[in-house]
Amino acid sequence: MMKFGKNILVVLFIFMSIPVLHAQYGPTYGARGRRQNMIPQSQEPRKAPEPLTAEQIVANEMPKITESIGLNDFEQAVVSSILTKYIQQRIELQILNLEPEKIKEATELIRVRQEEELKAGLPEDKFNALQELQKSGFKKKKKKKKKKKKKKS
Repeated sequence: MMKFGKNILVVLFIFMSIPVLHAQYGPTYGARGRRQNMIPQSQEPRKAPEPLTAEQIVANEMPKITESIGLNDFEQAVVSSILTKYIQQRIELQILNLEPEKIKEATELIRVRQEEELKAGLPEDKFNALQELQKSGFKKKKKKKKKKKKKKS
């Protein structure tokens, strides 16, 4: 009789654990016990983002430049056109895949020409401010907040 009671307990335990096991493993596992991915897989591989054009690069940077230096509309147009021209030349230089020495020489020549045109198109103080901004990597200068003194009563 004791053996019969143990068998009933084992059978009851198995039947009671089936819903728990099915809830935990059943719907997400395939026939071989491997977990199925619930997210459908796309057939196309992800495309690398397309590189920005010279116009897009300049358009992204111009608000920072204008705000930092305080350019008027004419100066803004001058700086935008000059930067677009020389950024385009740098992009074309990268596409050519030249030797490192030639790339260095060409980049230096582009930089010198860009500086000359900017110097001719901007007032000296704004040109110098633009040079400083370029050296700092177009990082926006943080304005220092003045601390308010508390009045003692």
